[in-house]
Amino acid sequence: MIERSKSKQISFAFFSLGATLFLGGCSRAPSVDIIGSFFPVWMVCLTIAVVLAFGVRYLLLRYKMEQDVGPLALFYPSTVILITCLLWLIFFR
Repeated sequence: MIERSKSKQISFAFFSLGATLFLGGCSRAPSVDIIGSFFPVWMVCLTIAVVLAFGVRYLLLRYKMEQDVGPLALFYPSTVILITCLLWLIFFR
């Protein structure tokens, strides 16, 4: 009985050490206070990127260039990802 309890304690100690090492990178995730709630910055960047992608679409339609950009199902999600990463790098890195 004592052997089993000691084995559980050792397992718990290794689990705690592993969790500490793997979750240590999450401690510096920046967040933004919006109306009293803290949101992760990546979510804010993604929201702004979606709005800016609509702006890109508006400009492409206005200058009749949307048919020249290739498959739209790939172009607009790629635009959102690009803008999200750029916003993250410019403002939060």
